[in-house]
Amino acid sequence: MTATQGPATTPPAGPILELDDLGVVFTTQTGEVPAVRGVRLHVSPGETLALVGESGSGKSTIALAAMGLLAGNARATGSAVIAGTQVVGASEADLAGLRGRTVSMVFQEPATALDPLTRVGRQIAEVIRNHRRVSAKDAAAEAVELLRKVGIPEPEQRARAYPFQLSGGQRQRVVIAMAIANEPALLIADEPTTALDVTVQAEILDLLRRLAAETGTGVLLVTHNMGVVADFADRVAVLHHGEVVESGPVEDVLLRPSHDYTRRLLAAVPRLTVAETGQAAAPAATRRRESEPAVELKDVSVVFGRGKGAVRALDDVSLVVHAGETLGLVGESGSGKSTASRVALGLIPPTSGTVRLFGTDLARTRSRARRALRAGIGVVLQDPVASLDARMTVGECIAEPLRVHARGMGAKERQSKIDAVLDRVRLPREVARRAPRELSGGQRQRVSLARALVLEPRLLVADEPTSALDVSVQEAVLDVISELQDELGFACLFVSHDLAVVQHFAQRVVVMRAGRIEEQGATGTTLLHPETDYTRRLLAAVPVPDPVVQRSRRAERLATLAAGRTEAQA
Repeated sequence: MTATQGPATTPPAGPILELDDLGVVFTTQTGEVPAVRGVRLHVSPGETLALVGESGSGKSTIALAAMGLLAGNARATGSAVIAGTQVVGASEADLAGLRGRTVSMVFQEPATALDPLTRVGRQIAEVIRNHRRVSAKDAAAEAVELLRKVGIPEPEQRARAYPFQLSGGQRQRVVIAMAIANEPALLIADEPTTALDVTVQAEILDLLRRLAAETGTGVLLVTHNMGVVADFADRVAVLHHGEVVESGPVEDVLLRPSHDYTRRLLAAVPRLTVAETGQAAAPAATRRRESEPAVELKDVSVVFGRGKGAVRALDDVSLVVHAGETLGLVGESGSGKSTASRVALGLIPPTSGTVRLFGTDLARTRSRARRALRAGIGVVLQDPVASLDARMTVGECIAEPLRVHARGMGAKERQSKIDAVLDRVRLPREVARRAPRELSGGQRQRVSLARALVLEPRLLVADEPTSALDVSVQEAVLDVISELQDELGFACLFVSHDLAVVQHFAQRVVVMRAGRIEEQGATGTTLLHPETDYTRRLLAAVPVPDPVVQRSRRAERLATLAAGRTEAQA
């Protein structure tokens, strides 16, 4: 390995990251708000320290402070030392030399970390040339090798691709390739697998684990997924209101927590009972059914494009959701889950097959009748930040469906509806006067739910509604949906890659793969006795919040994958 290809820094003998009495204060219009207080942590070469806690606990603030990336209204105190360099109080010039070379960061959403107008190979090469004297040709060749190293197939071709031409898992691998391009001493990973399905998540964790072992890189992992912590971390620090309330080896903290807050966090984790004990959880109670399904897809196919470039997103899919029940749609990215939900909403017309909404064939309805049908549907999406108009107040966001579908409703009645639905989703009525940005992630998702339910729909379509939420907030949101379903009797089409959530929330499950239904049935039966290897692989990839059990499951999964590769080569 040449001098230009070697590690950017020589790892120090002591900790790579050392935080001592770190504090962060934000200056706001109402005064100073402390976000982090007296944090003392360290990360040694080759180890992973996980930061866990609810939204607002200070996890991401600590990660940003360690990188010197705090917002302009934030002030850091104390000490944050990376590989011998003091970050707190350092100049921007010193920090620029540190970032990307000694310390790199992997963010939650690769779409925001990558330039959509620049080919991925060039983006990786730019990171290399920013910190090392390498020719453009050598940097381009190294970028291809990095893509190969992070497991992207046909790296020469993928290097010439734009980010939008890659899958979510491939984009995250590109971000990791950029982060490790200069072999940093410390890698900070802020929710690196939150938006990924379970099999891709397992692959990304395997990749990060292998890279850390090969290079001795220390990893600071920010996550709300306790299964990921059990699978990947060596030590854990639990944060609450900006303070470390408990820390220690992963087995001690997850299996023998000493703090009440840690115990509450772990109690809120949805557990895939099949995976941990081999026994199915008691199936959710079967809710009442009406004779007419809320939505029915029969032999539906969806083809995008024409000729050789045509893509069959759905292939002969049939499913039904009755009033009062929840149907879970699961599968990997690209399996057709979201496409099926959009067909059910009438947003994507099927190429062939029939879609019936509340007993009416959508293909046979005129625009006015279709609009009336859509008034009976509520939608909750994964990202409430993107789905709520930042220019509106919370009350205006919730009132929007009423203005569209109940135009004759007066202002007084409309306000009464808004107040009632805020009560239903357990939000104080005064939040109606606030902007969405002034709420927490869990509160914004409840606002999205309130907007979806303000017309008391007969069908709720929830597309990954809790994947970006921490475990306690996720539990609260799902409890609200379940209670309102009992009260209002709506059908729920629940799209998720979290099999543990689906197991506890849905009465029936449909497993999708490459646009087709792999298998379907009662949730407990399907997850306890999967009929196909694909479903078994999905279940095996789900990390569980028990480090001992997860270590065994990971070994079994890797052995199965190795056996499959050997069989394929033979």
